[in-house]
Amino acid sequence: MSTHAKRERLLLADLLEAAGPDAPTLCEGWRTRDLAAHVVVRERRPDAAAGSLVPALKERQDRVQAEFADKPYEELIQLIRTGPPRFSPFTIKQVDEGANVVEFYVHAEDVRRAQPEWSARELDPVFADALWSRLERMARLLGRKAPVGLVLRRPNGQTAVAHRGTPVVTASGEPGELVMYLYGRQAAAKVALEGEPDAIERLRETKQLGI
Repeated sequence: MSTHAKRERLLLADLLEAAGPDAPTLCEGWRTRDLAAHVVVRERRPDAAAGSLVPALKERQDRVQAEFADKPYEELIQLIRTGPPRFSPFTIKQVDEGANVVEFYVHAEDVRRAQPEWSARELDPVFADALWSRLERMARLLGRKAPVGLVLRRPNGQTAVAHRGTPVVTASGEPGELVMYLYGRQAAAKVALEGEPDAIERLRETKQLGI
């Protein structure tokens, strides 16, 4: 049975292939080639990928990612499609689902939403619930630097607190849109903000959401 992570992996590979190596993405400073290299390094070079979390390793990560970005673009796409190497923990279904569902969804949208005249995907309810479940667990980490209190609310009324504080702003939207919003893609996320005007403005100006 296909998992959410596998489905999003293949969608991401298809989108990268269709866009070509030099298309824009929502990741500042990255073209599609850079994004593809990032995905491959994350799965195949954990020694370098750790630079995302360990500042001392950031220079190594950038160097290794640049080396992968110089590879033929078609090779990068194929490495994404085929998935991690045999002995990678990502080959374990539970690890793959836990670590990659949101990762691949966000990066697929990074490609889609950087194109002109994009439209939001209509997610099936099961996948939307899966995204919401992960967002609930990650909300405090992703929203820890918000300049105001931040509450997330999906259309069915479920809420999650991303940051405690006052005044409070409530961001309302579908789970996929809230994921994009809290992962730092605010400008491309279809969410509605409710709260005091000054607090909303502070939240709109911040670049502190996300990892």
